Amino acid sequence: MYLNDQTCVVTGSSRGIGRGIAEDLAEHGANVVVNYRSSEDEARDVVETIEEMDGGEAVAVQADVAKHDEVLEMREAVVDEFGPPDVLINNAGITIDKKFEHMTREDWQTVIDVNLGGVFNCTDAFYDDIQHAENGRLINISSVVGQQGNIGQANYATTKSGLFGFTRTLALELAHTGSTANCVAPGFVRTDMLDEVPERVQEKILRNIPLDRFATVEDIACIVRFVAGEESSYMTGQVLGVNGGMEW
Repeated sequence: MYLNDQTCVVTGSSRGIGRGIAEDLAEHGANVVVNYRSSEDEARDVVETIEEMDGGEAVAVQADVAKHDEVLEMREAVVDEFGPPDVLINNAGITIDKKFEHMTREDWQTVIDVNLGGVFNCTDAFYDDIQHAENGRLINISSVVGQQGNIGQANYATTKSGLFGFTRTLALELAHTGSTANCVAPGFVRTDMLDEVPERVQEKILRNIPLDRFATVEDIACIVRFVAGEESSYMTGQVLGVNGGMEW
């Protein structure tokens, strides 16, 4: 199996892209930690799905990534279950969408605390594990919005573009250990969140996607799987745009 015996922590993996990543990694041999903040039933459903796979192993662990103490407790639970992890996938994120003129300081800070603060908290908690792993991998999930900007998402775009500098810096600092840090920047993905976008807006977005379709969760998960595996060992500090050919 491609990821046999690797332990992968996937934050925010009870639904959407995170769930797809978790299930794909498990299908290819990884032990998977399904992190969630409040969606316990959905997270346990992901674990059940994985455990129905041949040899699939997973555990659901609650932690609000914006709270450093909860993340440290999550790491203890991971080590107790599987030992030190090899791969951290910082996927958890939120949106609070408003045009900047209507955005409050609280709207700004809440998104920053989760989307960037959570990445700091999780990377800090698992950093030693990643740098000492035989094939240590830090994978940050960004967005094409971090590359292009988007009306009504100044807070979200700022956090997602901030991951580029973070990833590049961590790649340099981890390089001497042989571990890598990379960033995957999806375009618009067919998830429940996209389904809530009005049809006329979806049509407008599609006109800017050369491949003329939205991504599937599987389109993103397979790229993350490659980055998590041994075959990507000479790639670090990169931003992989998986966006159907959108310019940025």
